[in-house]
Amino acid sequence: MIMISGGLALTGVMDLAQPEHSVRRNYPLVGRLRWLFESVRPAIRQYLVEGDQEQTPFSRSQRSLVYARAKNEISDRPFGTLVDVYRNGYEFIAHSTRPGAVADPASFRILIGGADCARPYPASIFNISAMSFGALSANAIRALNKGAKLGGFAHDTGEGSISRYHREQGGDLIWEIGSGYFGCRTDEGGFDPVRFAEQAADPQVKMIELKISQGAKPGMGGILPAAKITAEISETRGIPRGRDCISPARHSAFSTPIELMQFIGKLRKLSGGKPVGFKLCIGQPWEFMGIVKAMLETNILPDYIVVDGGEGGTGAAPFEFTDHLGMPMREGLLFVHNTLVGAGLRGKIKVGAAGKIISAFDIATAMALGADWTNAGRGFMFAIGCIQSLACHTNRCPVGVATQDAVRQRALDVGDKGDRVYHYHRNTLLGLSEMIAAAGLDHPAQLSPHHLVRRVSLTEIRLFSQLHIFLEEGELLAGASERDFYSAAWRLARPDSFELAV
Repeated sequence: MIMISGGLALTGVMDLAQPEHSVRRNYPLVGRLRWLFESVRPAIRQYLVEGDQEQTPFSRSQRSLVYARAKNEISDRPFGTLVDVYRNGYEFIAHSTRPGAVADPASFRILIGGADCARPYPASIFNISAMSFGALSANAIRALNKGAKLGGFAHDTGEGSISRYHREQGGDLIWEIGSGYFGCRTDEGGFDPVRFAEQAADPQVKMIELKISQGAKPGMGGILPAAKITAEISETRGIPRGRDCISPARHSAFSTPIELMQFIGKLRKLSGGKPVGFKLCIGQPWEFMGIVKAMLETNILPDYIVVDGGEGGTGAAPFEFTDHLGMPMREGLLFVHNTLVGAGLRGKIKVGAAGKIISAFDIATAMALGADWTNAGRGFMFAIGCIQSLACHTNRCPVGVATQDAVRQRALDVGDKGDRVYHYHRNTLLGLSEMIAAAGLDHPAQLSPHHLVRRVSLTEIRLFSQLHIFLEEGELLAGASERDFYSAAWRLARPDSFELAV
């Protein structure tokens, strides 16, 4: 007791003397409770205070849905909806008086690959978004890829390249290449075509994805300090140990829209004709339109485009980037779809969408707005045990998902969690098949803006086809577009530069 009292007294004296924290200086010992309460606040809020529909960033209802489907449990709910169906923004799908038969979710696939693609890929309409080894643990990567293998869907590597853990289970991979060119990088940080061709030849790699920007932090590069470059990271990314690794904000392999298209054509050739596309979060609209003009000028088309939303994702980012940079997924998706339609290219390029996709309704909404398929990151993280502790950037993930701590990631059982990934995917697509059958449809590709409805006031609802602008085929090329936003941005776009046309 004397030692405890002495320790408390010494701590109190230190609090009185220290200059950094006014609270502790005025209230020694007691003032320390502030930091205690702040440290436990997220957990207390999530488990005791937060409402079922309160999205921070995902609601308890959303998380519970994923957990139930991942565990292959019944996700049905009794006693009616908990959602206020009369609030502004409430959305639903209009059902048919002649429902169709429930289709086999295994048939929910699309063929990705254009005219210049020799090895098209029959992709599921629901796949795992880009999440790198390093951001996620080895066991998390193993579990995700096992689920992808069991369910026959794709697992995006993230820009951290293909690790040994991606290869263990044999699931289909989408190899994402960012501005750091990890896995196909020269010692100076540029693109290495020989190393790229070697990696791309792996039969497990089904598609190549060039990352222009991501929703979590669009327009931002990064630095991996030398101290954090382990032997595994060095092996996976193809980078030396002992010096900082820089991922620049922009690519060095191209600097104009035309050069981007030429680079995509080069990647397709080097990969042996596999589908090659790019991912971006839409920012300045004339830049994407300049890319589309470059497609028309060079006659080189990407096989697909993935639209990432400014809602952010698994990657940690500065506050301003998370909340105030990048176009949200729905608006970005609609813009990309409309621009391709207006340029007469939509039928030649597939479009994917990523941005807070959790449920079958989320998939249906994205596809009704123009997506051919969807990707989910955080949904699959929930499936392998993420509890939304918001500690992804601290290396102290309590469930072993987003950490490189060997002790913490031991808690993640690859066999069990891989099965959960498979069940979550299968049960979500089963929910989608039941939903579209109620709307009288056979395949999600038949969804259109006419099937989605949104409440816009207490007394009014509108179809998405009434809420949004949808361009006609070739409208931008005809020069007769009267859509002020699209026509003005199209005039500003340049195929030879990302700068504005003068």
